[in-house]
Amino acid sequence: MEKKYMERLVGRYCKIVTKEPGDDRASVVIGTLEDVDYKDGFILIDSEQGLGCLRISTIIAIKPAQKHKKHNERKLITEDNKAMVGIGTLIVFIAMVLIAAVAASVLINTSETLQSRAKTVGTATIREVSAGIAIEQVTGYTNAQKSLIEYLAIQVRPRAGSKDIDLSLCTLSVLHNNLSILKLNESLVQNVNLDNKSVFHTPITSGSPYTIVGNTSQLYFGVIAVHDPDGSITTTHGMNSGDRALIIINLSAVLDTGGLEPRKEISGTLAPEIGIKAEYDVTAPSVFTMRIVKLD
Repeated sequence: MEKKYMERLVGRYCKIVTKEPGDDRASVVIGTLEDVDYKDGFILIDSEQGLGCLRISTIIAIKPAQKHKKHNERKLITEDNKAMVGIGTLIVFIAMVLIAAVAASVLINTSETLQSRAKTVGTATIREVSAGIAIEQVTGYTNAQKSLIEYLAIQVRPRAGSKDIDLSLCTLSVLHNNLSILKLNESLVQNVNLDNKSVFHTPITSGSPYTIVGNTSQLYFGVIAVHDPDGSITTTHGMNSGDRALIIINLSAVLDTGGLEPRKEISGTLAPEIGIKAEYDVTAPSVFTMRIVKLD
């Protein structure tokens, strides 16, 4: 057996075939080759039977071999592998449960937020669509010469199903050559006085010589409550179901011409804070036969 070959196998698990002189059969020893002593002519091998020596002269073959694991070792390794696989599966399962829980929480929160926003938007939309002011008629009041319409009285009411309308938050537009925007003068809100000859003579306060129409200006309009059983118009400027009021506009102050001339057109809108605005578009007749003029 060559020395270099034997030395390369030191420390390796080997299969060694030996045959003693005079023996008919060879024997096989399997173990780890620990050392080779050429001087004394033997090798040191660690086999299953223990640590022992073999004479080099009896060795007829030697080669590396695979170390066979014991049954118990194989079983232990298999069980360990199964345990590791089981732990990995458990970790993956827990991760999936956590992800599903987080996703469910996000979906629930999102659905609640969307539901709340949808309800808010729906309520606002219903209020926006159902609320509003309706114009029933427009009446003019001329000067003494019956040459110009100096004042307009626009009769308004809340739309059907509308909530209360705050007249102090309404804006009134007047379009005739120029566009004017008017707001309510809260000191010019009074119940109609049936003792007077006309609503246009309604005083600011009972017994006062000053009228609502006479104190309106190019910036502000007044209000005369025609039907206000609960007094909401005169106390809080709020119109509720069944109420009716006249919006008084001083055209002599708003228009550069000092009033609306015959055959001339005037238009505008009355817009509440929330809800549908009311529009008016009327044309003065060619001749004013009376001071009270119904406009279409």
